[in-house]
Amino acid sequence: MTIRNLARLFCIFILFLTFTATVSAQDRTGETVRITTLDGSVLIGTVELEDEQQIVLLVEGIGRVTVERSNIRNLQVLDPNRIRDGEYWFENPQGTRYFFAPNAIGLRKGSGYYQNAWIFFNNVNYGVSDNFSIGAGTIPVFLFGVSALPIWVLPKLSIPVAAGNVHLAAGALIGGVIGEDSGGFGLAYGNATFGNRDRNVTVGLGYGYAGDEWSDTALLNISGLYRAGKNFQWLAEIYFLPGIDGSGFGIFGARWAPENFAVDFGLGRPLRDAGFIGFPWLGVTIPFGN
Repeated sequence: MTIRNLARLFCIFILFLTFTATVSAQDRTGETVRITTLDGSVLIGTVELEDEQQIVLLVEGIGRVTVERSNIRNLQVLDPNRIRDGEYWFENPQGTRYFFAPNAIGLRKGSGYYQNAWIFFNNVNYGVSDNFSIGAGTIPVFLFGVSALPIWVLPKLSIPVAAGNVHLAAGALIGGVIGEDSGGFGLAYGNATFGNRDRNVTVGLGYGYAGDEWSDTALLNISGLYRAGKNFQWLAEIYFLPGIDGSGFGIFGARWAPENFAVDFGLGRPLRDAGFIGFPWLGVTIPFGN
């Protein structure tokens, strides 16, 4: 056999492997998928048949639906456990935080969010990996003619344990004021979260500092999130200074969270001051990335 014939056989073999890999990669028979068509229609169902021209879905409540490949804008393979009563519950992009405090669940690699609270507080956080995220924030006081500018960074290391139902994290808020010589400020914390992105409770401890002085008393945080519907969540975020009577303070409320943004609204108040109703909390969050 000549070298030319060997080269031809090698090329045929490579083409065969490429074709086989392509066919295998496109074989989603039995999987649950979400198809968005060119006109914006969304279909969720189980792939019953798939070829180069079309995909046949078995859609609950409708039956068999044939979709031409040329009419597909996007196809996403879904976790069937996220289908509830025939409706797809997207993974909660807001499941790593409460009103302000983070929990121990890590941001996905390549995903992040921008958060604005009370109009003035601005934070951006980004998942460098599934276990480490970094963020930054500021209050734009220059809008009021003030030359000083408070800024902070927000590193967080997250470690999932116990089959992903328990998460441990360590992080910090490291801040300073540009244009001032007053020194830095911030908080170092560790916390544990029990549950998943839809339902969880977090217990955390933190120590604050200002300038060169660290607090002698730990700040205790207990927070919870409960996803009651596809786009609705209940939230609670409570802080205590152990050993100091009447130090408890909490924010209680809810989150309306479609897939592409979220609005937090709640009431913040001391836990023991019955004469003070509270102050309103309003925040907006926009996820981005993966």
